Amino acid sequence: MATLSEQTGRPTAAPGEPIGLMAGWGRYPLVIAEAMRRQGFEVYCLGVKGHADPSIAECCADFQWIGLGKIGGACRYLVRHGVRRAAVAGKIHKHLLFQRAAFLKHLPDWPTLAAFYRHFLLHQRDLRDDTLMSTMLGMFARAGITVWPPTDFAPELLVKLGQLTRRGPSQPQHNDIAFGWRLAKEIGRLDVGQSVAVKGATALAVEAVEGTDQCIRRAGELCKQGGFTVVKVAKPQQDMRFDVPTVGLRTLQTMREAGATCLAIEAGKTVIVDECDVVRFADQHGIAIVALSADGEHA
Repeated sequence: MATLSEQTGRPTAAPGEPIGLMAGWGRYPLVIAEAMRRQGFEVYCLGVKGHADPSIAECCADFQWIGLGKIGGACRYLVRHGVRRAAVAGKIHKHLLFQRAAFLKHLPDWPTLAAFYRHFLLHQRDLRDDTLMSTMLGMFARAGITVWPPTDFAPELLVKLGQLTRRGPSQPQHNDIAFGWRLAKEIGRLDVGQSVAVKGATALAVEAVEGTDQCIRRAGELCKQGGFTVVKVAKPQQDMRFDVPTVGLRTLQTMREAGATCLAIEAGKTVIVDECDVVRFADQHGIAIVALSADGEHA
């Protein structure tokens, strides 16, 4: 059974111990799968259809595609392979749940229907991220599966406090960060989103169901002169098992295309995938990146 090392606080595995991974969109799940394998786990991965990178199967003992409405099937798959510990990594495109005939398109299996009918059919519970994910984790728990934070397997992905790039924020950008930080923390508290785009202490765009990249693009459409700041933070009530703020090379590419020139993120609570590549790209294109403490302060 997986335990935590007394020296490092990281999970340790008995040789060939099975572990589960539910993989969403992006490179993050692939990095976690590779970290699990390096640590001696036998990885059994469920890739969410339309989200996961198929190449993740190459570093797993077994891989299976799973639909958004088939959480019951996911639990059965993990139990069948002897999995008692699992992690969930990668973005789920939540806007798919609001498309026409979404219920029929993602037809849930019976356990998923039983768990979520109050959300989607009776509308007695909301559809916020924390609510939906907590319900899903409850399904795993009832199947005897404990979900761990994916960063427990790769803590080096959590960004360290300080300035990451050669160029730091200008004074106007520091002002925008201070304003954007308060705004982002508030929308996080309300479980609306994690990111905001700001210029001149004015909110250009606030992330909701569309995700960070679309939020940045919308800010670029509204601020053609560019030079705006993006702030991405953890929720005050952040559960590190899911929906941890994540940035990668695609985030920086979107910022460059939209005209953003500064990124402020939360140290110790934000994942940077391929940090060296991210910082190199930012330096090449004059984008400042800074990681601040939870209250928005520097080291």
